[in-house]
Amino acid sequence: MYYGEIKDCDIANGEGVRVSLFVSGCTNHCEQCFQPQTWAFDYGQPFTQETEDHILALLSPGYVSGLTVLGGEPFEPENQRALLPFLRRVKAAFPKKNLWAFSGFTYEELLDQEGYAHCEATAELLGLVDVLVDGRFVAAQQDISLRFRGSSNQRLIDLNATRKTGRVTLLPDRRG
Repeated sequence: MYYGEIKDCDIANGEGVRVSLFVSGCTNHCEQCFQPQTWAFDYGQPFTQETEDHILALLSPGYVSGLTVLGGEPFEPENQRALLPFLRRVKAAFPKKNLWAFSGFTYEELLDQEGYAHCEATAELLGLVDVLVDGRFVAAQQDISLRFRGSSNQRLIDLNATRKTGRVTLLPDRRG
């Protein structure tokens, strides 16, 4: 897996101060994507053991709320396979910090065992994620007033609540 960027003090891609990892590779190719360079699976730098260690160090301060994984597309099957062992490490090292993931695939597409985005890593990967921002960016539904997403079709799914209730549960839409 490759990654395009690591942000060490990000407040735009999840609640609180976060570390954000922008992975490379995306087959969704959303019209008017804000990072089309990340569509290429070899964009940026290789994701190595040193990269993992660096991100873990960035997560250590108490003021950091958690990690956000976005892209590109973290739920491309090859990215899932690379992210799963790393996200296990993150959760083991920082069990009180939360994990957000952004995906152009919907939650339902990720769960579909016959779908493109589902692979042997998907269920466990989703089990590690606290909040999933799902759905492709749709330029015709762009809404700059939305928090943590670009178009109104995208959802902020509280995966912890979803797992408890057995139905998709959205985070409250707090604006401002």
